[in-house]
Amino acid sequence: MIWELVGTLTVAAAIAGMAHMIVRAARGRLPGWLVPASAGVGMLLFVIYLEYSWAGRVIDQLPPEATVASRNATTAWFRPWTFVVPLTNRMTVIDHRFDRTNPEQPGLVITSLVLMGRWDPARPIPVVFDCTSGRRADLRDSVRFAEDGTLEGATWWTLPPDDALLRAVCEGRSTAQG
Repeated sequence: MIWELVGTLTVAAAIAGMAHMIVRAARGRLPGWLVPASAGVGMLLFVIYLEYSWAGRVIDQLPPEATVASRNATTAWFRPWTFVVPLTNRMTVIDHRFDRTNPEQPGLVITSLVLMGRWDPARPIPVVFDCTSGRRADLRDSVRFAEDGTLEGATWWTLPPDDALLRAVCEGRSTAQG
């Protein structure tokens, strides 16, 4: 976040400097307020660029085994341009490097969901998906694995068949390791 502030201030200084040279070269034919106005517009455009490019920059840094399962696009009155193109401010990523299955329960896939937000640190959440029954359970401290590989003490949520997370995990389970 600090580097984005430094970058924004650098862009403002550079644009203000160019505008100042143009105003000076025009020898009074351009108004002086053009310098701070151009710096402000430059800062605004740079911040908009940073916000819209955030998701792409994060996705480019993900390992090849990671899948973006869902994105949250938002609009806001104080960002009127988001009504034209909604802004992605959160994503859910499935990191298939952590996929695990049990030979006795091949329909259960343990994986890691990573919740990512624009200004939030990434939060990994270990979860189990039941690809056979279309449901999901978070792996909390109270959850235990029985001898046959089933979960004890888990709270299961039934998911619709077209759930993005369920599809991303269960379609990618061919890469799961036992």
